[in-house]
Amino acid sequence: MGRPRLNPRILQLVFGVFAATAGAMVALRPDPPHPLFTTAGTYGYALAVVVSIGGWLALGRPALAARARRLLIVFHLLFLPAQFLFLLAHPMPWLGMALSSAIVVGLKPRFPRLGRTRRKVWLTLHVGIGVGWLGISTGMLLLAIIGATADSHELQHGAYLLLSKFEILLAIPSVFLTIITGVVMSLGTPWGLLKHTWVLVKLVIALVLPFLAFFEGPWIEELEARSAPNLIETGTTGMLLIGAMGLFAALLWTATILSVFKPWGRTRWGRGADRRPTAPDPKATVVAARPVAAGTVAPSRR
Repeated sequence: MGRPRLNPRILQLVFGVFAATAGAMVALRPDPPHPLFTTAGTYGYALAVVVSIGGWLALGRPALAARARRLLIVFHLLFLPAQFLFLLAHPMPWLGMALSSAIVVGLKPRFPRLGRTRRKVWLTLHVGIGVGWLGISTGMLLLAIIGATADSHELQHGAYLLLSKFEILLAIPSVFLTIITGVVMSLGTPWGLLKHTWVLVKLVIALVLPFLAFFEGPWIEELEARSAPNLIETGTTGMLLIGAMGLFAALLWTATILSVFKPWGRTRWGRGADRRPTAPDPKATVVAARPVAAGTVAPSRR
């Protein structure tokens, strides 16, 4: 007897209950650190409640199940990185990301290959946004160093003020767009998302970076607030911020190197896909079965 699997329809109902709870907790949080993302999280989870309950109902009807399945796959693939943004409003989205991942896996998505033009468009977007993200991280590392070593109040507070703006307006959207374009490129091309080791490592890096940003955000806010009245000693917090920014930049450079050199081989999932039996070529079967007259030689196929 095989191991029981979670029912995607039940998971969808669970996610609807979670979304309603998370949306309420985000909306009712006192003194939210980022009002913009609090508003986004509140409305985002309200939309998720509607989609989840509608999906739960549609999956129970055979006539609507196939269309609902496709809609839910797309929704959760988009909502998964969106919840990274909601982390700036409340820690509840960590559970939401786990549930969205489980739902996508349970729905067993199959993606068509991208055509040549579409593949080039998505590749251009992914490379451009990724390079921009690398430049943003390098600039944020420089600002963190300037803030920790500045000898004037204006320079120090300006560095941390710019760091805060870079994080909200540039770094976080870059995370969202890089993950989306990377997943589309992986699933829409023969590389796959889990078939090749270098692609899988890049995916892990992309998911680790928002987790790192979850910790560096409060450090930036603390140093920005402390440096507002006068010049301060940044101490341990300033060094931690420099280390986090350095690690951020190093991981992005690692992802860039992996994209260029494509090292290692296939993962066990990729090797398993290679071992799957393929359907025989019907033309080859016909040729093999065609009778050959006595005294003649069958023509070879080149």
